[in-house]
Order: sequence, then structure tokens, then C-alpha cells
Amino acid sequence: MQLSEQEIIRREKLSKLTEMGINAFPADEYTITDTTESIKQDFADNKQVKIAGRLMSRRIQGKASFAELQDSKGKIQVYFNRDEICTGEDKTLYNEVYKHLLDIGDIIGIEGELFKTQVGEMTVMVKNFTLLTKSLRPLPQPRTDENGVVYDAFNDPELRYRQRYVDLTVNPQVKEVFVKRTKLFNAMRTFFNDAGYFEVETPILQSIPGGAAARPFITHHNALDIPLYLRIANELYLKRLIVGGFDGVYEFSKNFRNEGMDRTHNPEFTAMEIYVAYKDYNWMMDFTEKLLEFCAVQVNGTTKATFGEYEVDFKAPYQRISMTDAILKFTGFDITGKTEQELFDFAKSIGIDVNETMGKGKLIDEIFGEKCEGNFIQPTFITDYPVEMSPLTKKHRSKEGLTERFELMVCGKEIANAYSELNDPIDQRERFEDQLKLSEKGDDEAGQFIDEDFLRALEYGMPPTSGLGIGMDRLIMFLTNNASIQEVLFFPQMKPEKAVPQIELGEDEKVILEILNSREEPFSLAEVKERSQLSGKKWDKASKVLTKNNLVKVEKTDDHLLMKLA
Repeated sequence: MQLSEQEIIRREKLSKLTEMGINAFPADEYTITDTTESIKQDFADNKQVKIAGRLMSRRIQGKASFAELQDSKGKIQVYFNRDEICTGEDKTLYNEVYKHLLDIGDIIGIEGELFKTQVGEMTVMVKNFTLLTKSLRPLPQPRTDENGVVYDAFNDPELRYRQRYVDLTVNPQVKEVFVKRTKLFNAMRTFFNDAGYFEVETPILQSIPGGAAARPFITHHNALDIPLYLRIANELYLKRLIVGGFDGVYEFSKNFRNEGMDRTHNPEFTAMEIYVAYKDYNWMMDFTEKLLEFCAVQVNGTTKATFGEYEVDFKAPYQRISMTDAILKFTGFDITGKTEQELFDFAKSIGIDVNETMGKGKLIDEIFGEKCEGNFIQPTFITDYPVEMSPLTKKHRSKEGLTERFELMVCGKEIANAYSELNDPIDQRERFEDQLKLSEKGDDEAGQFIDEDFLRALEYGMPPTSGLGIGMDRLIMFLTNNASIQEVLFFPQMKPEKAVPQIELGEDEKVILEILNSREEPFSLAEVKERSQLSGKKWDKASKVLTKNNLVKVEKTDDHLLMKLA
């Protein structure tokens, strides 16, 4: 493993700590009595506290030092004084351990008492500290100048998503998104449980992928010697439970779709699906708007949420418009009764990219997606989808060629999908067969299998039922004003990490790095050059190697050039 100069130095410090008999990774429990939050909420001068967290900054001034400690609740200032920590003759704990062997990023435990500085800042006077974990990699250290300009912020998206543990440490505001995500799940559970519905779990590995139109991930079960599929939806299993006698079931499910990635799609995502017996899609529309109003208040304290340039209000009731009327409104084209060829010709005439593999449902979906979706900013139910688009939905009770289905649109994106569920096993078989024909035609997102066991379950009889699916990742995006799904997933799918190039450093480069490692503040470039005692030629070569390989940075200020570790 190729180590940077800073990583080498930290490992050398680890060795020195070990030689001194200090375990940098102790196993014993460290009892905490306080947090940064509880200290600030219940502050009292001279109160004894015991906290733990990560050392995030420090300013050493001889025998005293102000530092900043960060725990899961926030940050607080701590004050290290040599004579308070080392009350006897031996000053090693401060002079050696604290000043020279601790680093920014180390996790320490602190016992001390509270006081306020002359400027009124709540501070912990350290009486004793314990090293709990040695950090062997340096944290990124953003800094702010006197004008409020932030330098070296850890804000590169690829690095942030790939190294979320660093992101959460140096950008603590990111944590709030995930706190709200958990609040959303808890709120939804509360709403369903209070309504008397039952949370369940269904298989992720399935012998037949179903419940949605999508390309699945395929794996192989060695013992059974059969292919298995990661679930693309849990719908068909939840309906089996309705057949079995449950009146209402729901599940938060991890789903997987082997398709493209973009700012609103991840191959692994979380959906919630709920099925309630003896209900229809009209009831489900009312239920959905009450659910989302409740969730918005629980997450943000208000029904309103900012998303980009829009303020979205989740307060019920929501506007309702049929898909046919929406397409007519925004294109002037009435899809009622149109043939596949007529839909194909119209889509092509308005510049939509279509091909011969698309059936009527896919063509209508493309027209709506391209010309209508983006117009719906406030929560809007799009209702009564054509039957070709809805293979698991009951035909409309009064409108020929349509189904009892709705999707909820917010800011031009779908966040919910619901049906009056198809419970006629004969009709359902015909719909599956139609999907199979589209698959054979070349539509790789159409259903490629007929789930005979699900049809058998329907033949035993499923009561009239309405079902709802909500994309949880997308919903929390709207509630936290994040346009990218990667911002609301702890660990989004990423391309393979590129191998770090191996860098062979010469003695001249090591001399420069050793100077820069000797203190936390940046040096002037002239000072580093003078201290290195390198000739002009050697200096130019060594500094070029270091900057080219992103080991050091040179920044221009009003007065001079600064050199520091990257």
C-alpha cells in the first residue's frame, strides 16, 4: 500500500504512542455522561462533564490550547491547559501526547468542567483526556478567510458519495438529510399502523421478476441450479397476502432495476407499497393526500417544502386530471381510440424519439413524459391511464379503454402510483400474455414471464383492493430540496474507483513535505523554499512533482504565495 507523507507520519506517531504504553484503539467502554447538545441546553459554570468525539481543530499556544470537539450532536470548544491536565511534575500527557502525537481527526474522551470565555463562548476546561481512536488518514480541512470565503471544502460530489463517512464528518449539515429520511419512514409507519395496517416482508430473490415493467438483475442459485432475480417490485407477493386474508399490508422494500443511472435513478432504491382490501383508487387518492400531508408536517414541521425554484404545498386536497385530458391540454392531440400507428406517427411528428418495438402503452407514456409531466409542479393526480400502460389494473368502470389508475406528480416527477387492483384472473392472464408479446417484439422492459402462481392465487379469489406505491428516495428529495438522488442515499451506486497512481518520492520531495507537516497553518512559499535549502533547480523539480500529484497546493493571497498540504 502506497502511503502519503502525512499517513506515514501518523503511523510513526502511532508507534510512539505504543512505545509509551498508550493503546490507540482501546477496547474498554468509555462512559459518556454528556453530549455537545446537552451541555449547551443545560449549561452551568463549573459543572462536571464527560464527553467524547472527534478533534476537529486546535490552536496551540505554548502551555495552553483551544480546540474544537465534534460528536454526533454538534461541536463545542474545549480548552487544554498543561497545568490543569498535568497537575504533577510529569507534563508528558500535554507536552508530548497532546501537542505532538494527537492529530486532527483523532477520537478522544474528555473529562472536565464547564466555563464561559471572556467573549461568552461555552467551553469545556479539560481535566483529563483519553485517546479512543487514532485517525491514520488526515481529514479534509476546509477553512474560511476573514471575508467568509471557504477554501478546500470537501464538496466534490464523487468523493462525497464514495466517502460518505468523510462527508458526514466534515460536512455535518449533510446528516440532517438522513435524519429527515428516517423521520419520513417513521411518520409513514405511524400513519399506516394507526390505520390498522400490517407491515410485512416479502422475498428479494425471486424466481420470476414481476410487479413492474423493468429490466431485472439476474443471479444464480448454486444449490438449486436455477436462475434467480433481484426483485423489481413486491406487488405480486403483497397481493398474495390479501388473497390470504389480510385486510391491509405494507412493506418498505429494496428494489433493483438493471437500468441507467442519473440524478433521479439509482439501480437500488427504496419503495413503499401498501394494499388495502375493499377499497378503490378513488379512496386511495384521498388516503394518499392525507398521508403525504401528515408526512410533510412530521418531517419539516409544515406542509410546505422548497424544491429548487418552487415552493410545493403538500396540504390536501390535490388537483386531479386524467391522462387523456392532460395530453389534449398540452399537445392538442386526443389519444382516445387512436391506433398504435396513429400514436407512433404523432409522437414522431412532435419530435419524440420512438421505434418499432414500442406498443401503444409505451408510445402514450413517451408523449405524456415529454410534453406533459414537466407542467405539474404542485401535487397533482394524473388519473385514468390507458389499459395498455397498466397490465395489473382494473379496467375503468365507465370509460372504455382506460383503467382505474393514478400517478401523483410533483415538480414534473412521479412520486406515487396506485390502482384499483385487477383481481379477475382471466383478464390478468390476457394482460400478462400481451406483455409477453411486447417482450418478444423487443421491448426489454415489458414483462418477460407469466407468474402462474400469482394467477393461481387470484383464482382462489382476491377481494376488491386498491394498492399504492411511493418512491421513498424521490419523496425525501422533494422534502429536503435535493435535486439528486445521490444526496439522499448514504451509499449510492458509483463507477469503480480509479486506482491511485503509485508515486515514488525522492529525498527533495520528502524534505518539502516534512516542512509542511511541521505545523497545521500554511507556510509562505518563500519560507518553505528557504527552509528546504534546495537549489533553484532541485526546488523547481521537487515542487512540480508534489503539485502535479496533488500532494501540495499553492495558493495566491493578496500579499504572497502560500504552500500547504493538499
